Amino acid sequence: MNIIVLMKQVANKDAILRINKEATWIEEGDLSFEVSESDGYALEEALRVREKLQGEVVVCSMGPQRVKSVIKDALARGADRAIHVVGDNLGHLSPYATASALAEAIRDEKPDLVFTGLQSDDYGYGQTGVILAELLGLPHATIVIEVDASAERLRVKRELESGWYQWYTMPTPALLTIQSGISQIRYATLKGIMAAKKKEVKEVTPSAEIVDRPAHQRIARVYLPQKSKQTQLLGNGDAKAGAVELAQKLHTEARVI
Repeated sequence: MNIIVLMKQVANKDAILRINKEATWIEEGDLSFEVSESDGYALEEALRVREKLQGEVVVCSMGPQRVKSVIKDALARGADRAIHVVGDNLGHLSPYATASALAEAIRDEKPDLVFTGLQSDDYGYGQTGVILAELLGLPHATIVIEVDASAERLRVKRELESGWYQWYTMPTPALLTIQSGISQIRYATLKGIMAAKKKEVKEVTPSAEIVDRPAHQRIARVYLPQKSKQTQLLGNGDAKAGAVELAQKLHTEARVI
C-alpha cells in the first residue's frame, strides 16, 4: 500500500507572536517551528496502516529549507522517503493554490491513500485536503477519528456534531483528513534518527503558473484580540428580579439556556 502524508510546518504553540509591519501576518523571523498537530496524527495513522498491510509511507511537505526539520523528524519516526515542495513564499498561498502545488508534486506517485491533518494550526482553513482530493479525483472523508484498513476494504469513523459518529466504507484510492488525538504518537528512536539520514528526500519546485495565480481569497488584516469587559447590575438590588433578568440574558444574549 502506497500512502502519502501531507505535513505542514507551523509556528510553535508557545512562541510569542508579533504582527508584521504590514499587518498581514505574524513576524516569522525570530520564531521556532514545529509540525502542525493534526498532521503528526496523520503520519502516525499512516505508519500503523503500513505496519498492518505493508507498503510505503511517503511524506510531502511544502515551504522553505527550514521545512527539512519536519521532513527529517517524519523520516526518523518511520516514513520511508519524502518529497519537499521547495519555495520561500509558499506558506501564504490560498488553499486552492496550495492544493494545486501538492497535487502536482504527488500525482505521479499514484497513492492508494493520502492522509492530511484536519486543518493546520496557523490558518486553520480546513480546505486544502478536500480541494486536493477533488484535484486528484479521489473520494475523501473528513474529521476521521479511526481507520480500519484491510486489503479488501477501507472503513473510517468520522466525528459528527453533538457527540455523534459515523462509520463509512469507501473505495481506494482515497484521501482522509485526520482529527488530532486519535492515537498515541510515537517518538523518533535513535535508530530511526540514524536511518533517516540515508532516506531519499526529493526536491520539487511548483510551476510558476500555480505560484503566480491570482488568489481566490486574501487576508486583509491581522490583529490581536481587543480585551474589554463590561459590568451590568441586574435587578436594582432585588435578588429575585436580578435572577429573572440573568436567566433572560443567558437565554437571549448568551444563548446557553
